[in-house]
Amino acid sequence: MFVLADGLVLDVDKCSEVFPVSERYGLQSQIGRAAVSAVANIVDGSARLSTRECVNFLNVASGSATEACRMLALAGRLGLLTDEDATRLSAGYSELSASLRAMIQALQGAPDLRRPKP
Repeated sequence: MFVLADGLVLDVDKCSEVFPVSERYGLQSQIGRAAVSAVANIVDGSARLSTRECVNFLNVASGSATEACRMLALAGRLGLLTDEDATRLSAGYSELSASLRAMIQALQGAPDLRRPKP
């Protein structure tokens, strides 16, 4: 999951270089922040001591991945990305979102094994 999210950040950065200067602090910045947020929250969640905390960060990561997906689709519709790039990146974030949801569901049904024993 982390590898996918990390690779998507690099791909988003490369593909968004062609955005016009007028989008540098608009859509380009928003997509970049959402992409980085997904990775950062996956990492933060994996470092937490309780399953509950981990799930919280994964939920935020899922929201950020969904946001990146929708913003990339919008960038494609606005002609800021090629159809190929918009489709590939949106599909990548859809896959990441699905993986995060599956992980969240699995963790919510599991006992909290990460909590230190008294």
